[in-house]
Amino acid sequence: MALLAGYSVAAIVAALLAAFGSAFVRGLTGFGMAILLVPVLALALTPVDAVLLTNFLSVFIGVSEIRRLLRGAEKSAWAIIALVAVTTPVGLYLLSLTSPAIARVVIALIALSAFLAILLPRLKALEHHPATTGGVGVLSGLMTGYAGMPGPPVVPYYVGRDIPRETAKASMLLIFTCASTTGLASGTILGLLDWRLALLALLLFPAVLLGNWLGNKASGSIEDRTWRICVGVVLGGAALAALWKAFG
Repeated sequence: MALLAGYSVAAIVAALLAAFGSAFVRGLTGFGMAILLVPVLALALTPVDAVLLTNFLSVFIGVSEIRRLLRGAEKSAWAIIALVAVTTPVGLYLLSLTSPAIARVVIALIALSAFLAILLPRLKALEHHPATTGGVGVLSGLMTGYAGMPGPPVVPYYVGRDIPRETAKASMLLIFTCASTTGLASGTILGLLDWRLALLALLLFPAVLLGNWLGNKASGSIEDRTWRICVGVVLGGAALAALWKAFG
């Protein structure tokens, strides 16, 4: 298959396993697919292609459960989505100007930032302030464009607040689905999108579907406190792995 020319069997198997594992984490925690998948894909693809391929997968899985996301998301998600739509092209343009080696380091540092943010003490007066929501939206858009990772600002914003788990998950996943759609549109407008990536995403999508389904089943069987601990563990592990891959 011409699409897979240049990729070793080991690279394809690694991509399938990474797609499955990251989707399982997505189903379990409500985030994590991009944070885990982009650094792995960036080892075999250019950083731009890794980001856009992850965007395709995020859109595919988001569309498959869109009714649940629309029903459960908090209203703040729509304000963040609007800001993401405006700032994502800026992040993607900056990525196109960055060398692959530097981009991989920046992507790893972005993954680390999500872990550090979740450790910060919660400020009750700011956690749902319009300025906080706006800042989350702007940063999420820039990170969507540059690293395919809208999660680092979004995850602490929802997970760190005292709201139902399903509301937090639905809000995050709706934002991620819309952010990935914006990322693909930006890539098309800027002439950076190779449409063969859509075919590669279709190849990986069954692994994503299976992983996400199993993650959702596991999420339904654990308590909120355990879920929040899982969030922290996933963020910490993703940060360490991304840093090791970037600097190792």
